[in-house]
Amino acid sequence: MASARMRDVRVVAPTTSDASGARGASDANVPGIRRVVESWLAVAGMALATVFLGGFALVVNRTDEQDFLSVLYPAMRDAGITVTSTGATDAFDAARTLAAWFGLTLMAVLFLGVVGVYAARRRPARRATGWWFLASGLACLFGSQLVLYPVAFLFFLAAGMFALRTSDRTSDRSSDTRSTA
Repeated sequence: MASARMRDVRVVAPTTSDASGARGASDANVPGIRRVVESWLAVAGMALATVFLGGFALVVNRTDEQDFLSVLYPAMRDAGITVTSTGATDAFDAARTLAAWFGLTLMAVLFLGVVGVYAARRRPARRATGWWFLASGLACLFGSQLVLYPVAFLFFLAAGMFALRTSDRTSDRSSDTRSTA
């Protein structure tokens, strides 16, 4: 008998009221903010960081010293990139160290970016999610030694949009025209 009564129990969503005391729609019926633009900016930043940081790390770590000195080192010198001032043999070690640093930076950028996108999808109304994108942008900027500032700008733009864009929930509640009469 008691179990039959338990099946008939219905859960009703609480309603909210505005400043005038009129009862409005429940929070479940109010459309929330979507963070699609911010998420796409962060995903684009992660993709570009993967191409540039990961590409450099992959190419340099897969190259042996002879190929580096005959192909990559002259190309880097012609492009105006000075790997080291002591000589060509130290340039290989310096380039491999830089590639390892770029690989570590890429892992940090991807981790922070993925956590930020997850948080943006899970709780889009929270402004604190922008801190993940700011951290990802700072990791990209300083980890690439200020080289990838255009890519870091995408993360900064996403973080700024989290800080500046607000939810439209308060205007939706006040525009509700239902009365309780």
